[in-house]
Amino acid sequence: MNSFLKILVVIGISFWMAACSTSENKTNTKSLEKRAEKVKVTTLEKRLIARKLELSTTLQGYESVNIAPSITGTIEHIFVDVGTKVKKGDLLVRLDQQQYNTARLTFLNAKTDFERIKVLNETGTVSQQEFDQAKLAFDQAKENLEFLEANTFVRAPFNGVIAAKNYEDGELYSGTPILTLTQTHLLKAYVSIPESYVPFVNEGMEINVFSDVFPTDTFPATVEIVYPTVDSDTHTFQTKIRIPNPDLKLRPGMFVRTTMKLNEVEALLVPYQAVLKLTGSNNRYLFVNNNGVAKRVDVKLGQRFDELIEVFSDDLKEGDLIVTVGQAKLVDGTPLEVVK
Repeated sequence: MNSFLKILVVIGISFWMAACSTSENKTNTKSLEKRAEKVKVTTLEKRLIARKLELSTTLQGYESVNIAPSITGTIEHIFVDVGTKVKKGDLLVRLDQQQYNTARLTFLNAKTDFERIKVLNETGTVSQQEFDQAKLAFDQAKENLEFLEANTFVRAPFNGVIAAKNYEDGELYSGTPILTLTQTHLLKAYVSIPESYVPFVNEGMEINVFSDVFPTDTFPATVEIVYPTVDSDTHTFQTKIRIPNPDLKLRPGMFVRTTMKLNEVEALLVPYQAVLKLTGSNNRYLFVNNNGVAKRVDVKLGQRFDELIEVFSDDLKEGDLIVTVGQAKLVDGTPLEVVK
């Protein structure tokens, strides 16, 4: 009897352990199952886009010159001040005229002598050597007078505005520029462009210039020069931009942005919100619906078009299903339930 009871107790314990084991296995199986995340997707398509290149630069006067005569002396009078608008040929500065007056007298004497010897030479009264000497003296006196006239009575070489004034009347000019003249109705800028755009940038291209000072205005400009060499350190090439400024809104020294419309290409565009940023880095990625499972794909970003952005990745192709809603909850391998 005791043996029979022992056998029953052993059998009961065995059934109880088996039942517990089965229940535990079911619980573990359920815990290992991953819950499908509800997401929305969009089909990846190639679209024709106009490639744009946006770069920043600083404006300069198209022409700018320091007014610095080649002779020294006392400044008799400066006819302009900072901000004065001048035209080509306007008198800007008059230096001490002593050297000029002496040169003028020398020129007049040389001219008189040369005209007299010229008449005598025509009648054969003087030798060719005397004639040549008189002509040389006249030419040298004329050249010296013209030089002193240009540097005593200093005139504007082009239309512009006075940007700086470093002397006052009566001061001794010693070589430092007296004035700075710059153009404001016509501006220029130099833009360094990545070498990968060499085939697409040409002289004569129309571009747009934008300034944060005038956020609603667009200033048309033209690529005037494309420099023929590439900087080996920065791998960029330089362009010179010509910017008409008839309203004088823009000013030399302003920081501006330029936009160049380049070639049209086919590109992969996705909704901007579909792209996620890896915490602690600048790496970007998105998720693709790969047969009902989330697949993480690292991407590089290109140009943005309103709510769409260009992406680059060897793991993306046209027709892929890009997760656009619910992607923030996903990890690689998460089961997906696509909803409308």
